[in-house]
Order: sequence, then C-alpha cells, then structure tokens
Amino acid sequence: MAPYFRKSRLFRRSRVFRVSLAVWRPRVVFWAGALAIGVVSVGFAEAADYAQHLFRALTGSGPLAGYLPLALTPAGFALSAFLTLRFFPNAQGSGIPQAIAGRHLTEREARGRLLSLRLAVGKVLLTILGLFSGASIGREGPTVQVGASIMLQAARWGGLAHARGLILAGSAAGISAAFNTPLAGIVFAIEEMGRSYAARSNSTVLMAVIISGLAALGLAGNYTYFGTAPAVVPDLNAWWMVIACGVGGGAFGALFSAGALKAGRRVKRWAAPQPQRRLILAAALCGLAVALLGIATGGATFGTGYDQARGAVEGTALPPLFFLEKLAASFLSMLSGIPGGIFAPSLSVGAGFGSSMALLFGASVSLGALSGMAGYFAGVVQAPMTAFVIILEMSDSRENVLVLMVAAMLGYLTSRFLSPEPLYHGLSRDFLASAIRHRRAEERESAPASPSAGS
Repeated sequence: MAPYFRKSRLFRRSRVFRVSLAVWRPRVVFWAGALAIGVVSVGFAEAADYAQHLFRALTGSGPLAGYLPLALTPAGFALSAFLTLRFFPNAQGSGIPQAIAGRHLTEREARGRLLSLRLAVGKVLLTILGLFSGASIGREGPTVQVGASIMLQAARWGGLAHARGLILAGSAAGISAAFNTPLAGIVFAIEEMGRSYAARSNSTVLMAVIISGLAALGLAGNYTYFGTAPAVVPDLNAWWMVIACGVGGGAFGALFSAGALKAGRRVKRWAAPQPQRRLILAAALCGLAVALLGIATGGATFGTGYDQARGAVEGTALPPLFFLEKLAASFLSMLSGIPGGIFAPSLSVGAGFGSSMALLFGASVSLGALSGMAGYFAGVVQAPMTAFVIILEMSDSRENVLVLMVAAMLGYLTSRFLSPEPLYHGLSRDFLASAIRHRRAEERESAPASPSAGS
C-alpha cells in the first residue's frame, strides 16, 4: 500500500507543491524587496523636495529671514551629526561607500553594521534634516544604501544566498528609482559598485531594476529628471567647448574627490581624542560656512542645485562663478560628515561649469551644461559610463550621446591622472578598516586569558 501511495498522483502533486513553495518563496520575497525600494525611493524624493521647499519658505519670507540660515544651518548640521554618531553610526555621508564595503565583507554582523533597515530609516530621516537645514547634498547616494539595506534584509527573510549580488541589485535599483534611469542603474552596478561583474548577477540586477523602476513609474509617472534638452548640432567652437568641459570638469572633479578624501581623514585624526564632541563641532562650523556662502549667493548654493541644473540644461545660463560656489558648498557639506549624497550637487556644479564654458566659447548653454555635467561627474566618481548614461537618460538627449561620451571620457582620464584613488572606493576602505578593527577587538575580548608567568 505504501509504495502505491508514493507513486500516486496526489503524492506527486503534494511533492511538487512543496518544491514549488521552496522555490517561489525566495523569489516573491526578492520581488517584494525590489518593489519596496521603488516605493521608498519615491517617498524619499517627495519628502526631500518638501524639506527644501520648507527651508526656502522659512528663509525667504521676510527682511531678516535671509539671515536665518546663520542659526538654522549650523544647528541642523550639528544635530544631524549628533544623531548620526549617537543613534545611526555608519549612516554618514553618501551611503555608496557603505554599500561597496558591505559587498566586500563576509561576516553577517559586519555587513549589518553598514546595511540594515535601522540605518536605512536613519539615512532617510537625516538626509531630509540636512536638506531642511540648507545643506548642499542629494538623496540619490543615500538611496543606494537604503536600497542595498532593503535587499539585504529581504535576503535574510527569504533565505536568499549570494548576499554580494543582492547588495549590488539593491544599489542598482536605488539609483534607477531615484533618477528614473533604469539603464544607468545597471551601468552603475557594473562600473561603480562592482568594478567587476559576475555573470550570475545579470538577471538579479536586471529584475531588481525593472521592479523598482515600475514601482517608481506607477507612483511618480514617466519623467526625465532634468526635462528635455534641445537638440544641438555641435560646430567647431562647440567641440572645443566640449573638450574644455571634459578636461576642466575632470580637473575640478579630481580636486573635489582628492580634497574630500584628504580633508576627511584629517578631520578624523583631529577628532580622535574626543570624537563625538569634535565631530559635532566640525559639522557646526561647516554648517556656518555653508550658511555664509548661501547668504552671499542669494540662496543659490543651498540644497541639491536641481533647479539651477535643470535651467542650464534647458538653455538658461547660470552666473559665471556659480560652479565654484556650489562646489565649495558641496565640499563643506560632505566634510561635515552628515548623511547626504553628492550626485545631484555634482551635476549642478557640472552644469554651472559647462554654462560658463558655453558663454566663453559662444556655444549653446544647453550643450555646455550637458558636457560640463558629464565631465565633472565622471571626474568626481571616475565612472565615465555611468556619467554619460545617467545624463543621457535624465535629459532625454539622445542626439548628444557622442558629446556626452567624449566629455565623460576626457573627465575620467583627467581625473585619473590627477587623483588615482576613486572617491567612493577610497571612502569604502575606511569602513572596511573599521570593520577589521572591530573584529580584532572582539577576537581579543573572546580569547582566553593566558596563564601568568608566576603561576
């Protein structure tokens, strides 16, 4: 009777059901994680925009309101630094270095100190606080850490293997949903997050990008981040401008990234005797400098710089020195250590630089802004494919694809020559070193005490 029962159709169906449940459960959890990244990204974007609008409303509603940043911005920076150090350690800065470091760590606890739902919540809230305080930061880099954290948690709930590939997928999904740029999300995963790409991760990354992108599309609609750039056929002057934007943008990008790495490490060494007190003081001083710069520029350097970049892409020239002012505000905001990314501010700096080059060469402001963004962004992150693909998708400028490629590659080569260490990977090494020190400290504590010589 028993052998007959095992061969029965009912038994075969039940076994197939059990196998299917085991196969489909991880897939459903993975899809739910990707969907959650898209939903969180849209909500994060809406909250970040509201925080910026609230800051502008508060600082532009009266004759003395323009000086409110002198109190609001340093206080906001100091509060953000305190909350980060006290409640959300490893949430500081962009978030991309944490995701890169998380891919290199093998211990679950070590990864959890860089990527977790708790850190994701803190990252979102503190980035919003920074934007409300007038910081020159963006939300796109933080979305990478948030996406990687969500996907890693989904892996734990669903019993999914290959944590490194899932961190990669979550990071790509975050970029895709943040900018509405699915191709850039995939290229970012290949070029910047991985610096190498396993074939088995292809479908994982692609599926995460598709699902998070569909969620963002359903909630925010189909849009181009910077509107639509007018089609321009470059003449000789325009090509000289493109070369200047690539080389000059790459040089300024190298200056920013190398300066950020060196200055950040010096601040940490200075703060070592009293880390919490001195880091909060450093954040407050950076906030005061950002406030003074913002007041001096009529508020132009506060926030992400999205409005200025979009205006330049659509053909409105920016003040000739705007890019230097925005670069300084972004550098100070990053040096402060508060949570916040550099994607959007970097694109704003690049658009300002390209606008100035266009005025100098008598070329199209729109083309100059696109070239400047590609050159400077590639110079900062040293990821030329990500640079031209993300700008291509954000501006719907397929006619200018060759221009973007040339500017991005020149920016990358110039930056590599001047500053060989990529910014995000240089920052990730600090997190890896911290994880190694933490592991060694735990090993020393757990090691049995050696017998004393006199016993």
